[in-house]
Amino acid sequence: MKNTEFTQIPSGGVTSPQGFTAAGVHCGLKKEKLDMALIYSKRPCSLAGVFTTNVVAAAPVLYGRELVKLGKAQAVVVNAGNANACTGELGYKNALKTAEMVGRELCVEPQLVVASSTGVIGYQLPMDKLEAGIKDAAGQLSQDGGLDAAKAIMTTDTVKKQIAIRVHLDGKTVIVGGMSKGSGMIHPNMATMLGFVTTDADIEAGCLQSMLKEVADNTFNMITVDGDTSTNDSLFCLANGMAGNRTIQSDSDSGYREFYRALYFVCRYLAVAIARDGEGATKLVTVEVNGADSEADARTIAKSICGSNLVKTAVFGEDANWGRVLAAAGYSGVQFDPYGVDISISSAAGEISVAKDGAGIGFSEEEALTILKEKEITFNVSLREGEAQATAWCCDFSYDYVRINADYRS
Repeated sequence: MKNTEFTQIPSGGVTSPQGFTAAGVHCGLKKEKLDMALIYSKRPCSLAGVFTTNVVAAAPVLYGRELVKLGKAQAVVVNAGNANACTGELGYKNALKTAEMVGRELCVEPQLVVASSTGVIGYQLPMDKLEAGIKDAAGQLSQDGGLDAAKAIMTTDTVKKQIAIRVHLDGKTVIVGGMSKGSGMIHPNMATMLGFVTTDADIEAGCLQSMLKEVADNTFNMITVDGDTSTNDSLFCLANGMAGNRTIQSDSDSGYREFYRALYFVCRYLAVAIARDGEGATKLVTVEVNGADSEADARTIAKSICGSNLVKTAVFGEDANWGRVLAAAGYSGVQFDPYGVDISISSAAGEISVAKDGAGIGFSEEEALTILKEKEITFNVSLREGEAQATAWCCDFSYDYVRINADYRS
């Protein structure tokens, strides 16, 4: 993704904005790897969050929803290896207890502590291990701790996912940083994914909430790996105001659009990184739909194509099976003229048209194969219904996806 508006900070992450420190430690939920992250802000922050639409929501999601209503936070604790999902009343009490333990260590009110979990469903948190990990992490908080924090939230991820950029608001330099995790059990509607964005911008919580919801709908909610909407999906944004810009309270305030674009850039980067790192993935797939009657229609069609297992297996097999793309658009539920659809496939190796007016055209299979051998593939689907467009992202389906998920608990 090209960056023409912002300065990206090398190796930047959640500690790049002023006032944020972090740590990543091993507390024993995993055999060896880092499995607990802690983020802390010197000042209380405006808090926004969006969550899974799964009715079976994990305890930390239920707790997080309550915190977002209050609109304030100062710390985030995340454990990997145990989702604290389907754990009943005790699981919820353990989420609260986790926040209380962090509060004691950092001398902040428990209701200012976000607690998130990711990992295996159906097991109670080992609170003795969490308590030891929280104490360890609190003692290691530093401005250099963002990298370890990004590593500590990984489960089946193969790479850490973090970014930070600079943007100028009202003559002030504002930094937006973020980290996310997710590789499998990823599907639009808060695609298992977790995302944490930090910023030193001064923005009112309600305004940040509406902004984050809109940004998430066009980034994290436009990715899929396997069609499974997780019990734990959560995206949080904390803004501590230390940059000193004029407070952003509504979309009419100066700085709103610039900050919106920065937040979108960070979230899009993190979302695409999740799709690229899908379990067993060998290729990143982008689906661009244009000419739709409405943005909602364009988004629905793009997500339907990305969600097609047949499309994703064809990409893995490097087969230009455009019929699967058109079929997935057709069963999306959106009404459109099937005889007004053009489809092309592109990558770094070039672009080739494979269908016009809803029917196949003669194209070079050898040229198509060359295009599909690249690591990043784009399907462009053009309708003739209107001017709206949307983009979604997914990955291919390989043999390794089945292997990874067949023995996940072991």
